[in-house]
Amino acid sequence: MSTTTVAGLLLIVLPLAFNAAFGLLAARFDYPDILRHPTSEVLARFREGGTQLVLIWWAFMLTAVLLAPVVVLLASAIGDANGTLLAVGATVGVLAAAVQFLGLVRWPFLVPYLARVDAEPDASPARREAVDIIFQSFNRYLGVGVGEHLGYALTGAWTTLAGAALTQTTEVPAWGGVIGLGVGPALMLCSLEFVGRVGDQGWKLAERLTPIAYIAWSVWLLAIGVALLA
Repeated sequence: MSTTTVAGLLLIVLPLAFNAAFGLLAARFDYPDILRHPTSEVLARFREGGTQLVLIWWAFMLTAVLLAPVVVLLASAIGDANGTLLAVGATVGVLAAAVQFLGLVRWPFLVPYLARVDAEPDASPARREAVDIIFQSFNRYLGVGVGEHLGYALTGAWTTLAGAALTQTTEVPAWGGVIGLGVGPALMLCSLEFVGRVGDQGWKLAERLTPIAYIAWSVWLLAIGVALLA
């Protein structure tokens, strides 16, 4: 099986797996809206989900990891594009995968522990307050800062660089690159939702643009994958 074929297949698998896991989290955990609720409510809902919910979060986390081989294989598959552009793009893409993994890894490994502690019948108010502080701190640091801000920014940067490279290759139609050049900056704009914002009220434009941008990104990945297999 050639590198181009593997890259095409993974470009199709990644958005399908990503959106399937996200859809399950939305249906079973009311994600991401649940994060706007108090910590006790979030953890109670998490406990209700049981092992299945933890495994869904684990699978969602792995979709971030899958991005790393996708960007490397895509760079190899379109090797007739500018070498420097491909190298920089692959590096940025791997970094995007890494920070998104760091943003999600708390859910299958840290949050189950916090949920158990929060449910202890003899837990003191101070202990529950500590759980709240830890959960909200990790949510803001790893979730908002690392996973969303850096994740969206680097994913958008990789998409832009990949789009530029795709306009230089004969492996896919030029429109694939043009779409990437449009979707990438939109994702980078989404990364600014909470930059300079005080409290939990982010930039509404970025908040509304994020789901649209990620749907467009998913469709773009699928289209590039199909084009590579054609």
